[in-house]
Amino acid sequence: MTNWHANLTLAALYELFPSRIDQPEIESVTSDAVPEPYRELLVHTHHMTVAVEEFYGEPVNVCVQEVVRNENDYARKILLKLRDAGTVVQFGIVQIDLAMLAPDVSEAIVSQKIPLGRILIQNEVLRTVNPIGYFRVHLSKLMAEWFGAKRGDVTFGRIGVITANGKPAIHVAEILAPIAWEKN
Repeated sequence: MTNWHANLTLAALYELFPSRIDQPEIESVTSDAVPEPYRELLVHTHHMTVAVEEFYGEPVNVCVQEVVRNENDYARKILLKLRDAGTVVQFGIVQIDLAMLAPDVSEAIVSQKIPLGRILIQNEVLRTVNPIGYFRVHLSKLMAEWFGAKRGDVTFGRIGVITANGKPAIHVAEILAPIAWEKN
């Protein structure tokens, strides 16, 4: 799978699914153009599960919206919700080459009970998160409903590749819920 991420875009990830009614409008931006607090949450090489849990001070649960699987090619759309508050804080799409992961890790992912980042961390998968692009997001109607926002409201996201044991194994797109933020 050399250059597996060469044509990685949010649109390409959406094309994996029959339903695209939640697809937002996006504009590519540089990492420098991502404002706070989105920059803190997106411009790094850590799992978003860890970043949002630290930012909100609360663990998150995964809520799988849609799954497509063809043998070892597994893709899903997810929402991350704060465990106690139930607030949706992130939407994501992942495409995973399950053959690149140990069977127990693949089984945990396919079980749809635990966020991907937590699975990789708990199973000590040697991994690298490589963001390859950032974007400004104008929420679709459905995405706005998930986030408790308005259609067209603006937020930010990123797209990237996660390597497992030195090989590209996961494509990921992550879009944050709009965040009310005041600079002190």
